Amino acid sequence: MPSIRYSNRTLSCDVGENLRKVLLRSKAPVYNGVARIVNCRGNGICGMCTVRLRGSVSWSSTYENALLRLIPGANSLGLRLACLCTVHGDVAVEKFGGTWGTDCDSQRHFGRKATSGDLPNQQH
Repeated sequence: MPSIRYSNRTLSCDVGENLRKVLLRSKAPVYNGVARIVNCRGNGICGMCTVRLRGSVSWSSTYENALLRLIPGANSLGLRLACLCTVHGDVAVEKFGGTWGTDCDSQRHFGRKATSGDLPNQQH
């Protein structure tokens, strides 16, 4: 059973579960600000459930990559859409500030200060 590390919590789920659903079920914040109300409810079209991952999740699809290119800063931060990720093993999840989840100026990344070249090490 994979574990998901989010903030100071450890969640568990089954292999193949949707990351967004696991986070919402555990009452972990997936959306920021107005995005809590105005989002696509996991249909993969709004881009507001962006998270940074390190661990074993599904490969990103061509569609997800195209959508992330529309969100300024998402690719440089190595973000993924929680609604389009399935969990394959243990995962560390980070959620940044701002509506699109790209405001990381004051955030720490996986326990250390971020640099612009940081990209997650995803295993598939």
